[in-house]
Amino acid sequence: MSKQKINKLLIGTNNKGKLREIRSLLPKSIKIHSTSEFNLKSPVENGKTFKENSLIKSKYFSKKTGLICLADDSGLEIDFLNKKPGIYSARWGGRRGDFNKAIRRVYRELNKKDKNWKSKKIKARFICVLSISYLNKKIACVMGKVEGYISDKPKGKNGFGYDPIFIPEKKRKTFGEMKPSKKYIMDHRFQAFKKIKKFL
Repeated sequence: MSKQKINKLLIGTNNKGKLREIRSLLPKSIKIHSTSEFNLKSPVENGKTFKENSLIKSKYFSKKTGLICLADDSGLEIDFLNKKPGIYSARWGGRRGDFNKAIRRVYRELNKKDKNWKSKKIKARFICVLSISYLNKKIACVMGKVEGYISDKPKGKNGFGYDPIFIPEKKRKTFGEMKPSKKYIMDHRFQAFKKIKKFL
């Protein structure tokens, strides 16, 4: 399977922001399908790690459609909060995946832990695990990450998820303030893509 060039690929996500970003990183020669074309709901992500959840998604969507599937599981780890929200990053946004709500919760948890957290450097990282599966078979699974800090308030309207509160190392702006084209060539998804490219 993996010896052939992949020319058709399903992107296993119902998150429009992720879909946009993954599409922009993929070779133009690949015909891309999205889960919305098949009206597919996402599977229950009951893995204990980003890797397990990524594989749950790529295998599930591949079996449902018969297409090779690329899926991503990603999230934000904040050291000060014992690496939370981690694999629960999307779930902090509640049933509707409201990231304004998720961001408020991050600040609430930081305040609970230390009222003066804003005067400290709160280390964090975005992690992305990309997997490619065909039916029940894993073709590839790789991880990318980008280190940084939590901003003391949300800034910027670009990106999605926790982008407005994450400042990558050696930068002044949050991902939410950066142009997408700038963010896409340095973030966790891009780091994972560099590793998975040889399978495409």
